Amino acid sequence: MHWSDLFHSGASLFIVATASTKTMVPLRILAIATNCILIMYFAVMHSWLPPALQSVALPLNGWRLYQMVVLIGNVREAIRGKPSLDKPYMSDRHFRKGDLLFAKGETAAEMFYIMTGRYVLAGLGVEIAPGHLVGELAMLAPDNRRTATLECIEEGNVLSITYEQVEELYYQNPTFGFYFLKLATARLFDNVSRMESELARRQTAVAAATADP
Repeated sequence: MHWSDLFHSGASLFIVATASTKTMVPLRILAIATNCILIMYFAVMHSWLPPALQSVALPLNGWRLYQMVVLIGNVREAIRGKPSLDKPYMSDRHFRKGDLLFAKGETAAEMFYIMTGRYVLAGLGVEIAPGHLVGELAMLAPDNRRTATLECIEEGNVLSITYEQVEELYYQNPTFGFYFLKLATARLFDNVSRMESELARRQTAVAAATADP
């Protein structure tokens, strides 16, 4: 077999593997390997335009792979109680005191990662501290409607990501989807625990009032 046939076969093998890959991380890894093989092949053949194009695609694939790996790592940290998401998938937003990030009953289309400032769920009295995600539960609701109003009480910045982007990331990488569901489930359990504590407090208050002569 001629060496050029060997390069062709190797590149074709990687292309077939890339086409059969379902998730984004291995897809990017295979794409990077394919870029490297094609760059070497065309360089040896002294054909400079194709390797130039592959040289542009190589860092792009590397950057996208880095973004996805960082995102998965950050979601894992979120499950451990250290929520964080990476900027490449999110947009910077600035809010002033009195601004509403979202209102109860409205149709939801995005979630937020709190960076700076103070924000409170109006009516519930629950403050969302910097470093936490908020607004993800509406994505799982049948009608995608907000269950509470989030108000800014001290000027600050947040990062936002649309539900459409989250869905894309979910389908691109099952690991992200798995950890996102765990994150949302953890928030649901936290809400249930808060409601149970509030119910117990009210029952204690009622019992104490009834017991007074």
